[in-house]
Amino acid sequence: MRPEARLAAAAEILDLYLAGEPAEKALTNWARRSRFAGSKDRAAVRDHVFDAIRQRRSAGWAGGAETGRGLVIGLLRLQGLDPAASLTGQGYALAPLREDEAAVADTAPELVALDCPDWLEEDLRSSLGADFSPVLQRLRGRADLFLRANLLRGTPTEAARALAEDGVETEPHPLCDTALRVLGGARALRNGQAYRDGLIEIQDASSQAVAAAVPLPASGRVLDYCAGGGGKALALAARKGGEIFVHDGNPRRMANIPERARRAAARLTPLEESDLEAGAYDLVVTDVPCSGSGAWRRQPDAKWRLDADGLAGILQLQRSILSRASDLVAPGGALAYMTCSLLDAENEAQQEQFLVERPGWRLEREIRLSPLQGGDGFFLAILRAERGA
Repeated sequence: MRPEARLAAAAEILDLYLAGEPAEKALTNWARRSRFAGSKDRAAVRDHVFDAIRQRRSAGWAGGAETGRGLVIGLLRLQGLDPAASLTGQGYALAPLREDEAAVADTAPELVALDCPDWLEEDLRSSLGADFSPVLQRLRGRADLFLRANLLRGTPTEAARALAEDGVETEPHPLCDTALRVLGGARALRNGQAYRDGLIEIQDASSQAVAAAVPLPASGRVLDYCAGGGGKALALAARKGGEIFVHDGNPRRMANIPERARRAAARLTPLEESDLEAGAYDLVVTDVPCSGSGAWRRQPDAKWRLDADGLAGILQLQRSILSRASDLVAPGGALAYMTCSLLDAENEAQQEQFLVERPGWRLEREIRLSPLQGGDGFFLAILRAERGA
């Protein structure tokens, strides 16, 4: 496909997305219909689509309309390119610019330029302070791809060497000793020997950093209560070298854990709700459902789907999970509360309310990581149960 045809395909997919179809589904269906599109074409179209979603407000402003065509026109302008050079009407290219589209838009208002939802401005400003604009600007771009060197299989240096042999170039990242940032060759990753042999896992650097900061007990049982696909549990298992129990409110999310654990040489044992024992775990990890605002680069549609009612429901769910998980912690044990959110309401406010309601607990440690540090935005609170509480 020529570059102009890729843009036309992106516009078509964006129209479906704007009409309510999930972006991933629209991309998958387009790829099935477009057997002529090679892997590079599919990757390029995907990049156009998600770049436009990340910059939905600013691209719509620059392109004159929040339509697939308008977002493509605006995205080209935001990239410093002349849309007229790509919208030629020739072959599979989009039709040439109309007179009204040829006019360049005025300078966008601040929230439009930052792609910030109006209703979240106050919460984001109060949560981010002086970093409000820099962080929102950072979230408009693509996220780096990070790998976690699996300590059960080798050192980070050995993992980097094996990746290089597979054609994947990496460099260490300061957020975590196990973090490797991919510099090139990402398409060779999943077919490479390093991935197949379990030397590495795909995991954001901030996610690795909070997993590394969790205080593992010298002995005793560890439970990942919101395990999902198992990323945190695998990181904990690599540190502990022993069994990690895993649970999720939706067990289907854990479907890939057995295969991932086998590849990583990790011992992860799934537990159903009925298997969980009150006061039986020396560490309970809760990477709770959240707004995902710290990871909007990776899941840009979450920014536009979220609304006030949705956030209120998330806050209630987080409080429910904290309450249930705390009952599982042994006296003197720890509860790790994590989100990939930037909002105080999901972070400090939740742990503060928990401590008010649970006088037998104390805050042991709190960490907030910003997208300005390279990875996703993340929050971690370590809550300790006093003995006999």
